[in-house]
Amino acid sequence: MFAAIGEFTARRRKWVVVAAVVFTLFAGIWGTGVFGSFTGGAGFDDPSSESVRADKVLDGPLGRESNDLIVLYESKRGGRTVDDFGPAVRSALDAVPRSGIERLDSYWHPGRQGQNAYVSKDRRQTYVTVQFTSDDDQKQVELLKKIEDRFAADGTEVRFGGVAAMTEQVNSLTGKDIGRAEMLSVPLLLLLLVLIFRSAVAALLPLAVGTFVALGSFVVLRVLTMFTDISSTVINVITILGLGLAIDYALFLVNRYREELRGGAGIDEAVVRATATAGRTVAFSGLAVAISFAGLILFPSRFLSSMGYAAVAVVSFAVIGSLTLLPALLRYTGHRIDKWRVPLPGGRREPKPETQGRWYRTAHAVMRRPLLSTLVIVLALVGLGAPLLGVNWARPGEWVLPSNGDAKVVSRHLESDFPVNPGRVMTSVVRFDGTADKSEVAAYAKRLEKAEGVVSATPTAYAGHDARVTIAYRPEPMSRAAADMVHEIRGTAAPQGAKTLVTGMPASRVDIVGMIGSRLPWMALFVAAVSFLVLFLAFGSLLLPLKSVVLNLLSLLAAFGAIKWIFQDGHLSGLLGFQPIGAVDANFPVLVVAIAFGLAMDYEVFLLSRVREEWEVSGDPVESMALGLQRTARIITSAALLLVVVVGGFMTSSILFMKMIGVGLVIAVVVDATVVRGLLVPATMALLGKRAWWAPAPLARWWSRYGLRESDGPDLTSARSSATRTEALR
Repeated sequence: MFAAIGEFTARRRKWVVVAAVVFTLFAGIWGTGVFGSFTGGAGFDDPSSESVRADKVLDGPLGRESNDLIVLYESKRGGRTVDDFGPAVRSALDAVPRSGIERLDSYWHPGRQGQNAYVSKDRRQTYVTVQFTSDDDQKQVELLKKIEDRFAADGTEVRFGGVAAMTEQVNSLTGKDIGRAEMLSVPLLLLLLVLIFRSAVAALLPLAVGTFVALGSFVVLRVLTMFTDISSTVINVITILGLGLAIDYALFLVNRYREELRGGAGIDEAVVRATATAGRTVAFSGLAVAISFAGLILFPSRFLSSMGYAAVAVVSFAVIGSLTLLPALLRYTGHRIDKWRVPLPGGRREPKPETQGRWYRTAHAVMRRPLLSTLVIVLALVGLGAPLLGVNWARPGEWVLPSNGDAKVVSRHLESDFPVNPGRVMTSVVRFDGTADKSEVAAYAKRLEKAEGVVSATPTAYAGHDARVTIAYRPEPMSRAAADMVHEIRGTAAPQGAKTLVTGMPASRVDIVGMIGSRLPWMALFVAAVSFLVLFLAFGSLLLPLKSVVLNLLSLLAAFGAIKWIFQDGHLSGLLGFQPIGAVDANFPVLVVAIAFGLAMDYEVFLLSRVREEWEVSGDPVESMALGLQRTARIITSAALLLVVVVGGFMTSSILFMKMIGVGLVIAVVVDATVVRGLLVPATMALLGKRAWWAPAPLARWWSRYGLRESDGPDLTSARSSATRTEALR
């Protein structure tokens, strides 16, 4: 099948390239409209959770009581108090349009908290709280953008906090960070590709395919928005990932094409063989990555499920682009693939036999004592993962912003300078079977005030069968103390004949962590099971898929432990430029499992495909492993390096959540491509020996008939076996 794809694209190369150019232009015009097609905010919550059910009740006659926006005013001149700059602030507030605003409370129009709550202890600051009519994140952000300039008051510095401001600031900073990362990564990618291939022409081909896929991703995402809600944060991760995967896949194909040419194959023959071998590997790798992302669909939160839908589509597009456009470009390029050679130090050294290669020798060194090597490496990886035991999971909030982010600064001032922090409010919805009993609600509020961390609990609204109790609390929302407080509040006895629903940031955090904790094992089981099946179809073995899944989990464990050690415990915070918050985002392990597990399968398929080739030629498990590693290690580490450059751009982000993803993926990819593929795989393959390729006789017969093998189609080993087994090694 893959040989036929290579033959078709080589023969119809003109039309393939023309179609790609037209599609790219279309993507640049229509596809970029995706930025206006997102229908909501981040969507981290579980729609069936207690906090979301409470929010739905509050959307009815009972009404919400939330401070969606907090505007902080501070005098620009020392010594001036709210009594001095107050008239300017009042004038500004009077001019703020009230359309879309449910409530606006301030020192001059105080709510039930009283006037003094709105003034700082030194009287140099005051704040305004705004509740919007809509509770939709995106609508709140749109309204904020329209009115934020109207809050400006002479002689004061104005900062915006609250959920609406935090969402707007995260969106704005993320867009800038991604743009900066792309500007830095593309030139660096080109430089690395030149260093890898030592040819400008060969280096440009993966970048061309990567650009095609990145722009095409916009079309894919816009089409998806027609059928399902897509979180606005998805595009930042998916487009970068699509670029990285496309370059990785193109790297495999270009490398194999050049190898076939060096082995004496003609241009058409080299295109067909490269597509039939490396193209098959790309297809299986893409399937493995897509399967990993498909596991995200199991989660009810829109952020994760939309990431899953979008990623599966974009990864599929990356595979299609690599298997159609690239073979056509290779056929056009022909022997000019090595044109515009780039002279590098040591580049003219004579080729050495593969048996003298660095990775060949490394594999044999590890395989001489396979059990000891396996134990040492596994213990080291488990040791890296050990810090995960003390992890404290959080949900996204203002903590993701840099230390000078407005919403974070506002929260800091409210906590330290004011008697009450208006951002630390929860709500308990009391639902009676009959009419709401005010005396029962008052007694319930008194019981709530006994919970650790609760400052006050006040009945604030009644509507038919329902009542609303507003709870002011003290702990940091992402702390363990806040989680314990939520559990105690929810465990407080409800009024007789009533049920309670608790919502607010700490409650939402508890629900999100619980949702992810309950679904993550099922996702891991799904990804592992389907990956096992894909690897069996690829190699016809039962032991290899099992080994691969276990080794991939070890890579992830090491990455998770390192992330907890860095971001929760605060190590390397100065180097990486962030303030530790004592927690790790609960969405992080889900995304890293999806991305890193898929990439690990990518490298595993590429490595074992070459080992399988050598095994079918020699039948020697040790020698085939050593030669397979020697022939693939350089390209695997190169692919990993390119991907590190792409996802490493997230490490420069000022948004802590994006930085976590970047650091986590870099650690996972580096550990997997070097320690696991370069050392642990040879050791475990030596332990398995010939059993590595074993399957029960019935399954072996089934695979020989229906399994997907590289040998299907034309003879794919003739050029390689007739060539001398040498490779230019540094």
